[in-house]
Amino acid sequence: MTTTTQPQASMHILKTSADPLVSQGARRATEETSGSAAPTKPSGDDTEVVPRARRRQFSNADKRRILDAVDRCSQPGEVGALLRREGVYSSSLSTWRRQREAAELAALAPQKRGPKPDVAAVEARQIALLTRENERLKSQLDKAMLVIEVQKKVAALLGSPIDDTHGKQ
Repeated sequence: MTTTTQPQASMHILKTSADPLVSQGARRATEETSGSAAPTKPSGDDTEVVPRARRRQFSNADKRRILDAVDRCSQPGEVGALLRREGVYSSSLSTWRRQREAAELAALAPQKRGPKPDVAAVEARQIALLTRENERLKSQLDKAMLVIEVQKKVAALLGSPIDDTHGKQ
């Protein structure tokens, strides 16, 4: 009979307890029980802001420094040790090498002097040029059609009409 009164008494204490953390602690397996330690209440001053994880970014100077160090490595395993020490993946190293080669080639390419061309002005000039060419070709086509019509009429007057079925498809 004593075994039935003890659980009821402890349940009564949990139900009547004014501290909500005590009752939550009894229900949750992750928190400590009410008898082992006094529950701590969170205070407004002790809030911790957890920083968000960010991808690591290397500056151009860091990339150059690491690439130079890798180029100086001569013993087997030195490159791997350097990459582990710097926290760099080998794929990043490959990408940085490609970027370095592209930059070197761009530096050797001849630079066009003077101000950069205005894209809108270049497109406007090209449109004007194409419009003029289109008008010129239309004029030539009209003249050619007129000559063909005259040739047909002359051929019809001379008695040998020109057949139009060969030219049209």
